[in-house]
Amino acid sequence: MMHIAERISRLGTETAFEVLVRARALEAQGKSIVHLEIGEPDFDTPQNIIDAAKKALDDGFTHYGPSAGLPEARQAVADYIKRTRGTEYAPTEIVITPGAKPILFYGMMAVIDKGDEVIYPNPGFPIYESVINFLEAIPVPLPLKEEKEFRFDIADLEARITPKTRMVIINTPQNPTGGILTKDDLQRIAELAVKHDFIVLSDEIYSQITYDGFVHETITQFPGMKERTILLDGFSKTFAMTGWRMGYGCMPEHIAQVVAKLQTNCTSCTASYNQIAGIEALSERTDAKAAEFVAEFKRRRDVIVQALNAMPGVRCHSPKGAFYVYPNIVGTGMTSQEFADFSLYEAGVACLSGTAFGSNGEGFVRFSYANSVDNIEEAMRRLSEALAKRK
Repeated sequence: MMHIAERISRLGTETAFEVLVRARALEAQGKSIVHLEIGEPDFDTPQNIIDAAKKALDDGFTHYGPSAGLPEARQAVADYIKRTRGTEYAPTEIVITPGAKPILFYGMMAVIDKGDEVIYPNPGFPIYESVINFLEAIPVPLPLKEEKEFRFDIADLEARITPKTRMVIINTPQNPTGGILTKDDLQRIAELAVKHDFIVLSDEIYSQITYDGFVHETITQFPGMKERTILLDGFSKTFAMTGWRMGYGCMPEHIAQVVAKLQTNCTSCTASYNQIAGIEALSERTDAKAAEFVAEFKRRRDVIVQALNAMPGVRCHSPKGAFYVYPNIVGTGMTSQEFADFSLYEAGVACLSGTAFGSNGEGFVRFSYANSVDNIEEAMRRLSEALAKRK
């Protein structure tokens, strides 16, 4: 067999896609599966965005563009960030990438050296730890606490900061828990960043999906933080554009130049016609449709939280953002992986073990409610009946 580079052994994966493969295999055998494992909105992309892409193709946006993104698209991102978060960026401080993950990868590659320490949420998006390990940096997990509505304790963060701390990763609203960092949390993180001179990677991919009167806050609003933050966002979640593969990062210009250079070496650029569609997505013409998506997500959240809390051995916090629930299943007597397997094979409901998001995820599972109310109700009926039979 051809030799595989040693560095590849340091890369992790996203368990959601592995579970999806297992679920599809069961479906191929004739078993009915309700898919609550993948974090993908089931809505169609708004028609005005699709129409903008079609027109862009007709208008000739089929050629290479600048590695950092089309100037007009970067300006649209700058306008959108100012409108939604109040932080001003120049187009030269923005890079548009094929999906938001490249901002995570390129951004960390640009600023992290071997042996640097990176503090990241645990449970959290698994690619954080994967990239930290790939870069031969030192992963420092920061526990999220159920009793704090899945926020971390600022004292826990401060205790983990050392002279080797290069970066702290924050994600709000958060995957997998739906937790939100408060404005006070962010201010205290900002004070620590300035005091200890570390970089913040602020993953804000779920920024526009919040409930119950909560409004997304960004750490870039605090003094000294725009200069030491890489803000990550994208189009997949807010605008139901997962398959379009388009994200962006906002960062100091000298970092943006490095990220663009990495993109030159990897993907060359992001598809030009997609960027034209992205301009339309970020316009106020799409606001009403995005608000409809959030309202429907809230309706689904309420259905799944109520159903889970009615199950013996299960308790479920009502998330303030994103489109995931992260119930505690300790009372069922199963481990996280046992529960996820039981849910898939006995109830026909695909979900993820909490340990897919880090060691602190033991005792929890994640369900995505980016599915219809009918499907969610069917999934909860199946799971409830399967648990009752298990007794």
